[in-house]
Amino acid sequence: VFHRNLGKSGLRVSCLGLGELVLKAGGIFISMAENLMTIAYENGVNLFDTAEVYASGRAEITLGNIIKKKGWRRSSFVITTKIYWGGQAETERGLSRKHIIEGLRGSLSRLQLDYVDIVFANRNDVNSPMEEIVRAMTFVINQGMAMYWGTSRWSAMEIMEAYSVARQFNLIPPVCEQAEYHYFQRDKVEVQLPELYHKIGVGAMTWSPLACGLITGKYSDGVPECSRAAMKGYQWLKERVNSEEGRRQLAKIKELHLLADRLGCTAAQLAIAWCLRSEGVSSVLLGVSNTDQLLENLGILSQMTPQTITEIDALLGNKPHSKKESRA
Repeated sequence: VFHRNLGKSGLRVSCLGLGELVLKAGGIFISMAENLMTIAYENGVNLFDTAEVYASGRAEITLGNIIKKKGWRRSSFVITTKIYWGGQAETERGLSRKHIIEGLRGSLSRLQLDYVDIVFANRNDVNSPMEEIVRAMTFVINQGMAMYWGTSRWSAMEIMEAYSVARQFNLIPPVCEQAEYHYFQRDKVEVQLPELYHKIGVGAMTWSPLACGLITGKYSDGVPECSRAAMKGYQWLKERVNSEEGRRQLAKIKELHLLADRLGCTAAQLAIAWCLRSEGVSSVLLGVSNTDQLLENLGILSQMTPQTITEIDALLGNKPHSKKESRA
C-alpha cells in the first residue's frame, strides 16, 4: 500500500483506507473489526474513517476500544470522523457552531482520543451560514480537537464558497472532499474535483469503489440473503439492483469480470485500481466485512495502463466530458 498527500496538504495518507467499520453492533462484528484493522494496519493502511451517525455512535466506541487495546502510537495513523447527524434533538444535528463543537466533543469521548486528524461535515447544511461553519471548523482545529477539516457530499460550488470565506476572514479552508466514486458515478470526481484540486488544493477521499458490492458480481443472479442489499434499511439498494438501470450495469459488470480475468486480477481489485488512477484522488475508502475481502482489496493492481483505462472507458460508455473539451 503506497501513500499520497491528502490534497495539497502535508498529511500523508495510505491510498486505501478503512471506512464504515462496524456499522452493525454485536460481539462477532467487534472481533471481526479488530481483525480487519490489524491486518490493514500491518499492511501499511494508516487511515480509519468513522462518523457520529454510524450505529448511533457505537462504531466510534468500538474503533476507540480497538485502538486502545492495540496500543498503536497515536502519531502513526489517521482517524477521521464526520459530523452532522448526532441525535434526535433539533440542536443535535446540522452544522451550527453548537453542533460542530458538541458533536466533535461527543465523538472524541466515544473514541477516547484527544483529537481526530480530520473532521468532516457529513453534508452541507442550508440552515447554517457558511461563515459560521468555517469559523466553527477553524475553532475546533485551533483548540486541538482536529488537525484538518473536510467536506463530504458537498457540491464544488459549496466547497469553493467555504474556501472563499476562509480566505476572506483568515480562517482555515477545507483540505478534502469525501465523495462517492465508482464505474457508474464519475462526474464529480473526474470533472469537478480535479479543478478544485488545482485551484485550491482540495483532495478527494472516495467511498463505495464497488458500488455497494454491485461490482463484485454478487448480485448478478439476484440478491443473496447475507448481502447488504438484503439487510434492513437497504431497500433502496435492493431496488437499485433490480431496476432496469441495475440490469444494464450488471451486464457491463460481467464484461469487466472477463477483463479482470484476462489481466489476472479480480473484479474488485480492478475497480479499486481504476478509482486510484484518477487525478486528485488521495485515498479510496474500503467497506469490507471480512478478512478475505480485505486481503483481496489490498492486493490491488500496481499499474493501470492507458490501454486498460481506454478499454474500461469503451466498455462503460459513460466517460464524462470536462469543460475544457466542450469549449473546443
